[in-house]
Amino acid sequence: MLTINKLAVSPVVELIPRQFGDHRGFFSETFNQGRLSEAGFPDTWVQDNQSLSRERFTLRGLHYQEPPFAQAKLVRVLQGSIFDVAVDIRRGSPTFGKWVSLIVSADAFNQILVPEGFAHGFLTLEPNTEVFYKVTAPYSSAHDRAIRWDDPALAIDWPLNGNDPHLSDKDAAAPLLADVTLVF
Repeated sequence: MLTINKLAVSPVVELIPRQFGDHRGFFSETFNQGRLSEAGFPDTWVQDNQSLSRERFTLRGLHYQEPPFAQAKLVRVLQGSIFDVAVDIRRGSPTFGKWVSLIVSADAFNQILVPEGFAHGFLTLEPNTEVFYKVTAPYSSAHDRAIRWDDPALAIDWPLNGNDPHLSDKDAAAPLLADVTLVF
C-alpha cells in the first residue's frame, strides 16, 4: 500500500510507503513501478542518484533538464531531513512560477514526486543528510540547467534561520527565472 497526498502545486505529490514492523525493525516496499503506473505516474525510471551533504543548510538547486532529457524525480531521504522545493516552469501553466515545498525526512519515511517541467532543489536541515532519488532520464550535461535559488520573483521561503547556504559554484551563479529560455 502506498499513501499519495496531493500538494498545493499539481501534479507534485507526497508518497508515503507502508512499513511493516515488528521487534526487529521494519520492512517496506519503497518503490513499485506497477503501483506508480496505476496511479498515473511515470513508468520509465532509468537512473538512481544519491547525495550526501555533510553540512546543515547545504542547498542544492534549483535544477532541471531540458527535453529530450527532461526528468521527473522521485526523492526520498535515507538519513536526516530536507526542505524540498519544486517550482513550476511550464509556460502556460496556471501555476507557472509557483513553488511548493515539503519536509522530506528519514523519520517521516516520505517521498516527493517532482514531474518534468519543474525545477527542483532542496536544503538540508541536518548535518550528514543523505538523499536518494530516481529519475526518468539519464543525466545530460548539455541539457542540465539551473535557476537561482534566491530569485526574488519566486520568493521561496527557505528555512535558513539567518544562515547562509552552502552552495556549489554552479548554483551560486545560476540565472534568474526571467533570464532563462524555457522549453516546457
